[in-house]
Amino acid sequence: MPKVTKAPNVAGEHLVDYEEKVFEDVKAEPGEKALVTFHTVAFEGSIGFVNLLQATRLKRKGYETSVLLYGPGVTLGVQRGFPTLGDEAFPGHQNFNKQIVKFMEEGGKVYACRFALQALYGHGEGSLIPGITPISPLDVLDIVLLHKKAGAVVIDTWTL
Repeated sequence: MPKVTKAPNVAGEHLVDYEEKVFEDVKAEPGEKALVTFHTVAFEGSIGFVNLLQATRLKRKGYETSVLLYGPGVTLGVQRGFPTLGDEAFPGHQNFNKQIVKFMEEGGKVYACRFALQALYGHGEGSLIPGITPISPLDVLDIVLLHKKAGAVVIDTWTL
């Protein structure tokens, strides 16, 4: 059996060079847009949360940034909590809600498909985090097309 001779890692050590940046720090030109779409279920993986962070970063880089929640993606935008709405039942339980609120506070726009809310998940518009704009299912394609026509950065988030 091989013998391990390296000392165990210690809290506070650096295992990678986190300060080196390989690429230039891209900023948006005036009027540039970004759209991040979500067709993913809350808590079914990390991609929903990671791309909410990406949407926030795009906003901070100067892009006029929108988030589209459709299909199972609307589950990211509903109010949650236990035992009451807003309560955090376990660490990280409110990650999606808190990140969406932060994104909107910084000027980001969030849209949620009404069809998915009601027909797929049994929620009404009142279930959404305040500030999210409910939209017609016919608007789901049009928001994507409008962003593509504008030459926007589009990040599609899919897990289902």
